[in-house]
Amino acid sequence: MSSISISRAASADAIPRTAWARLCPPGHPFLNADFLAIIERHGAAARAWGWTPCHLVASDANDTIVGLLPLYVKTHSHGDFIYDWSWAAAYRQLGREYYPKLMSCVPHTPVAGPRLLVADGLDAPAIRQALVDGARRLSKRAGASSWHVALPGDDETNLLQDEGLLISDDVQFHWVDPGCGDFDGYLSTFSAAKRRKVRAERRRVAESGLSIETRHGDQIKAAEWPLLHALYASTFEKFNNHAAFSAACFADLAAVLGKRMVAFIARDAGMPVAIALCFRSDEALYGRYWGGSGHYHSLHFELCFYQGIAYCLREGLRRFEPGAGGEHKLARGFTPTIVHSAHWISDPQMRELLSRHLARQNEALAEYRDDAATHLPFRCDTAPD
Repeated sequence: MSSISISRAASADAIPRTAWARLCPPGHPFLNADFLAIIERHGAAARAWGWTPCHLVASDANDTIVGLLPLYVKTHSHGDFIYDWSWAAAYRQLGREYYPKLMSCVPHTPVAGPRLLVADGLDAPAIRQALVDGARRLSKRAGASSWHVALPGDDETNLLQDEGLLISDDVQFHWVDPGCGDFDGYLSTFSAAKRRKVRAERRRVAESGLSIETRHGDQIKAAEWPLLHALYASTFEKFNNHAAFSAACFADLAAVLGKRMVAFIARDAGMPVAIALCFRSDEALYGRYWGGSGHYHSLHFELCFYQGIAYCLREGLRRFEPGAGGEHKLARGFTPTIVHSAHWISDPQMRELLSRHLARQNEALAEYRDDAATHLPFRCDTAPD
């Protein structure tokens, strides 16, 4: 491709929908014009909350958009899942400023996937190179300490490493369908003791008198969201944290994403008492938010894990990623999985310090992943490779 120019867009809405549709993975619940535009519009990823959209747009000589890089200028480290608070502290100790920083990510969403968005059939290496160069130039012009790419795809991780970005690892817990047909078939892959434990937890919920329903976004009326949102927000309030999404934001996402939003809702005498809010593509289910009122034995495990696994088996989804963290997922069959992020550090001294730190951290995480995998519940003859 002979000529690629890079421009900036101050919102996802400012980029034509046709470009998003052409460049994003089809059916993806987060990488699309609607998700990003709605959360920006409702303030979850807006300047008032420390997120300033500054998306990079690659265009060819005919002004056709051929590449996108979601990008935000950030003044804090909440909601981007690169866990760099200690980095900011190190900068302060050395009398330097860490914020602002640049983030290429899906805000509030620890889901790996493409970040350098290029349509099939184009000169992808040249377009990706132009986007990477554009992000580094913007980092310098904006006086940012760094540019981070949270959870890129594996091929992008290699590209970014070749471009001099540091790679950090993290461990998530993912469920992969072993080809078991249904939930009983899935449990048959467990050891007897682990199988009894899961059945006991599910039985406790079944005997509680609660009703559990599965509803897609377009099956939930806007008037229902304030009650459901209060359950979601209660989890954040419990830990003195900020619930980024409003009820109106969820209502707009539900209406537009439709089946790409999945809610598992528990009701007591018709009143919603707990919700696990997920999103889905054609291949995977992504668990995002949980909230509940009252205490119901094992309900968290039922809504956040078992209902999601059963849904995947019914819908033919091959993977379930229930969110960041959580060793308790091991006992339910979620395999520890290494995911990556990439970091361009402008200051050479800090880049060297962080490089040594990440080398030690990544080695420790690999050891942790291997050790955690020994605690999976599967029988020896059914354990995943």
